[in-house]
Amino acid sequence: MGNAKSHAVSKVPEVTLGFWLIKIAATTLGETGGDAVSMSLGLGYLVSTGIFAALFVVAVISQIAAKRFHPFLYWATIVATTTVGTTLADFADRSLGIGYAGGTAMLFTLLMLSLLIWYLSLGSVSVDSVSSPKAEVFYWVTIMFSQTLGTALGDWTADTADLGYARAALVFSGLLGLVVVAYYATRISHTLLFWSAFILTRPLGAVVGDFLDKPVDQGGLALSRYTASAVLLILMVICIRFIPQRAAAKSH
Repeated sequence: MGNAKSHAVSKVPEVTLGFWLIKIAATTLGETGGDAVSMSLGLGYLVSTGIFAALFVVAVISQIAAKRFHPFLYWATIVATTTVGTTLADFADRSLGIGYAGGTAMLFTLLMLSLLIWYLSLGSVSVDSVSSPKAEVFYWVTIMFSQTLGTALGDWTADTADLGYARAALVFSGLLGLVVVAYYATRISHTLLFWSAFILTRPLGAVVGDFLDKPVDQGGLALSRYTASAVLLILMVICIRFIPQRAAAKSH
C-alpha cells in the first residue's frame, strides 16, 4: 500500500501566489461567463446550469483520466466549476425563491457535508492528498460546492447587505488578507486556511464580475459581459502560460 501511494500522481497544482492570482481571475470569469449565458443569451438559470453541469462533468472526467498534471486542463475544470456555481446559486437564490440567506445556508451545509464525508472516507481533505481517483472526485465536488456557496455569499453581501460591489470586494479582500496573516503568524491548520481562502476567492470574483458588468445605476461599470469574459479569459491564458506551475507534492 505504501508503494502504491508513493507512485500516485498528483494532478492538482502546488498552492502558490500564482495559483491564487489565476483562481481569482477564474472565479471572476465564472461570474461574467455564467451571467452572459443565463442573462445576456436569455437561456435562464436552469438551462444554463444544465449546460455548465454537463461541461463540468466532462472536464472532471478528463481531469481524472489524465496521467499527469496539465495546467490548462486543471484551470478549465476550475472555470467549469465557477460557471456552474454561478448559475446554480442564482437558480437556488432567485428561481427557487429561498433568497440569498437561505441559499448560502443550504450551500454551506452541503460544503461541510462534502468535506466531512471526504475526511471520513480518506482521512484527509488536504490538497496534498489528492492523488487518487476517489480523492479527485471528492476534491472536485467540494470545489463545486465552494464555488456555488461563494456566488451566493457574494450576492448576499453586495445586494442584501447593501454594501455594493466595490465595498464588498474590499470586505472579501480584507478577509483573505486575514487568512494570509493567519497562515504565516499562527499555527491554525493550513488545510483549514486553504479551504477558507478557496471559498473567499469565489465571492471576491463574484462581486468583481458584477462590478464589471452591472449597470452604472446599480454600482457597476456597465461593461459587456462578453467583453469582460473575453478579457478575463485572455488574462487567464497568459497567466497559465507564463506563471510557473507544478503538481502539488504528495502526502504519504
